Formats: sequence, structure tokens, C-alpha cells
Amino acid sequence: MKKYILTLDQGTTSSRAIIYDKNGHIVSSAKKEYRQIYPKPGWVEHDPEEIWASQLSSAVEAIAIGGIEPSEIAAIGITNQRETTVIWNRTTGKPVYNAIVWQCRRTSDFCEELKKEGVSQLIRNKTGLLADPYFSGTKVKWILDNVDGARKRAEKGELLFGTVDCWLINRLTKGREHLTDVTNASRTMIFNIHEMKWDDELLRIFDIPSCMLPEVRNSSSYFGYTDFFGGVKIPICGVAGDQQSSLFGQKCFNAGDVKNTYGTGCFMLMNTGDRPVISEKGLLTTVAWQIGKRPVYALEGSVFIAGAAVQWLRDGLGIIASASECEEIARSVPDCGGVFFVPAFTGLGAPHWNPEARGLICGISRGTGKAHIVRATIESMAYQTDDVIRLMEKESGIRLTSLRIDGGASANNFLAEFQSEISDIRVIRPDSVETTSLGASMLAGLGCGIYTGIDEIKALPEKIREFCPGMDNNERIGLTEGWKKAVKRTL
Repeated sequence: MKKYILTLDQGTTSSRAIIYDKNGHIVSSAKKEYRQIYPKPGWVEHDPEEIWASQLSSAVEAIAIGGIEPSEIAAIGITNQRETTVIWNRTTGKPVYNAIVWQCRRTSDFCEELKKEGVSQLIRNKTGLLADPYFSGTKVKWILDNVDGARKRAEKGELLFGTVDCWLINRLTKGREHLTDVTNASRTMIFNIHEMKWDDELLRIFDIPSCMLPEVRNSSSYFGYTDFFGGVKIPICGVAGDQQSSLFGQKCFNAGDVKNTYGTGCFMLMNTGDRPVISEKGLLTTVAWQIGKRPVYALEGSVFIAGAAVQWLRDGLGIIASASECEEIARSVPDCGGVFFVPAFTGLGAPHWNPEARGLICGISRGTGKAHIVRATIESMAYQTDDVIRLMEKESGIRLTSLRIDGGASANNFLAEFQSEISDIRVIRPDSVETTSLGASMLAGLGCGIYTGIDEIKALPEKIREFCPGMDNNERIGLTEGWKKAVKRTL
């Protein structure tokens, strides 16, 4: 009996494969990190071949560790870093350039031109997004304009564009399929989220040939099959961008449900039901998922740097050996000693949306030590999240009383506690913080028939831990004001 789902979780710094049983329990997993490429300040790239190789090898390893046969896998689910852009040759499958990562700011000047030309409101109205380098459209244009011969080849139909999910589907199916899902399409800045199709007017603005684009399908659909694992044909039945997949995995099925993921960046999403809510203050409107005929929408607040700041402490400064030791180091001092760290390595996302901002550590004194810097780094994730919470409350008109959290950094109890304290909110963390991959597994399970519907998914067993606030309000106000001053200096 086919009773397992293989989920491919392709993230910004690593590729993971996780095998779930039908109860949503993890059977086995494997993870492979890959290179981060920084050609210039503010530029971030990945090698698409390394993405593929790391994802395939992690899947093979997860199957071996789990001791299961490929014939027991009912379906594959895919969740992925969003907005990251790959362009490759339709015939050979060879990329024409490195993948331009969602963090990359090289198209900032073009986005400023769009704003000056008055196009930004059109983009907002059609896509729910801002005219920002974060999204895929300007990255596609940059590759076509800057790689020799790319534009002519694209116009001839020789090149394909896709986000990372699309790239993996194409490789898994050995070039047979060129497909994406509605959630990833909604992050490109060229997809109309009201009409649910690629937008011809936006394609003209970005000068992107429509023949490059993948077909868009529901998040729980058939995306072709792969026979890479023992020659067994396994269908791909669920695809969603990482943050939407996390929202689904957290069972935020009702309008008003909110989750925050602490990964490379921080991403908060609120389910707004079957209506797109257009924000005027810096939140994004996005497609949460689509299973039947009607899409579900979400409001999103995006923080560019969260866990990546911890990675910088490890790899850039060398003051920690691993992320796991951060909690103990942070608790070794009673407070941050007046130190605030604004990790604007690639600009600031919501609510500021300033691509030119850069990182800042302030409040350093002679008494500042490693522990203060580490603690300020962890606290920065909570402060940035709190900024988004306040904006989301204002835009939605809903006072949030609880926040569901996930992502690798959420396993840090100090972070969960401080988030609860600084935001004066109940924080709920599931026993397994791998809800991003769980969401893709659930979508694939729906697509292949393991689950009959949402109600069956709701009934899946779940363990949670809650963190409740107890900080004095005057202390909370003082810390928040210190953070705001630090952000102001960054801007």
C-alpha cells in the first residue's frame, strides 16, 4: 500500500527532503546545504545545478534512511524559496545564468524607474505586490537584458523561465513538464491575482515573452511524474511557495488565522479568505492556495533577514560555532546591554520597504560582549516580527491575540518567549516546527487521494507548546522605542 509522501523543501540555504506518513508524522529526513554566491554588494545568486543536485541527493538519502521502498511513496510535494528566478534552455535544460535569489537587490534602480513612471500602483492593483527587487519580474528582465543573446533566444521560444518549484518539476520530469502553481505565480509581479492568469500588460512593461512562462495549476494538482527513484513512477501532486505551504501546514484554514515563519527571513501571513485585501501601508496581498475553483488569499508581511543573521554570526563573524548554541549564549546575560542589531543586509522589507538600507549594530559600549551581540541578533527577529504584527492589525482591523510560529529558528525557546513578551501576545508553537514541508505534504496528500478533504487534515493529531507574556508594559515600551530609534538610524 502506498502510504508515504515525499516532500522536497527547497530553501534559501539548503535543500531538504522529508518523508511523512499519512498521519503527518516525520518518518525520515535529510538535508544538504549549498553555496551562497555574492558577486557584488547586495547581489545574491545560487547555482541552479547545485539546487537540483542537493535536492535530489537529499531525497535519495531520506528514502534510504527511512528504509522504505520508492513503490511505497504515494506522491511528492514540493515547497520552495519563492521569487528566486531561473532561466534555462528549453531543449538542453542548461541554465543561461545563475539563479537570482529573492534577496538580491540588483534591480533596485529599475524599480525606482517604475515608481517614477507611475506604474507601481498598476502593479499593486493587479498583483497585490510592490514594485520591489524582491519579486521575480525584474529579475527575469535583468537576465534577458544582461546575458548575451538571452533576449533573442527567449523571443524565439528557446528559453524557459521558472521559480524554483518550476525548475525542480522540469528536472524531476526530465524536461517533460513546464508547470508552476498559483502561489508561486502570485510572487512574480506578472500574475494577475484577480483574474488568476499571466497579465499581458505587465508582460509588456517588463518586456518578457509569454512563451517563456509555465502553465499555472492549482496547488493540489497533478504536476507530472518522476522516475528518478528506483525507476518507479511517482506523481507530483502538491506544490506551494514556502510561506503559503507553512500557512497550510499550520492549519490556518479560517479567515483571520495568522502564522509567522522564522527562516532565512521572517514571513507572517494572515488568511483573508476568498477576498484579496489590498494593503496601503506595506503589506503584500498574495494567493494563499487554491484547491478547488476559488483561490484563498492572504496578507503578508515580509522580513528579509532573520535566521540569516544567525548564519552571519557563525560564518561571517565566527563568534558562534552553530545556531543551536545561541539560546544558551543569549540567556547568559540578563539583557542586551543597550545593544540593538538591525540586520538590513539586503534592505528592509515590511513595513519600511527600503532596498538601500543596510545593517547596523548600535549601543555598543566597552562592556559589550559576544553574548550581547548574540542576544541582540535573536531579539531582532522578534522586533521585526512585532513591527509586522502592528501593521497587520492596523490594516486588517483585527487585534491579534495569538500567533502560530514555525521555522528552524522558532525552536529557540528564548526567541519564542521574547516574541510573546515584546508583542504582548500568546505564541503557539507546534511540536514539529517543520510545518512548511508538512503543508506541501498535505497538499500532495489531497492531490493523490490520501486525504479526502480539509476536514480530514484538521483532524490530524497535533502537539503544541504555548508561550504567554508577562513583561511589564513600561519595559516593553522602552525596548520597543530603542528598537525604533535603531531602525531610524538604519534608514
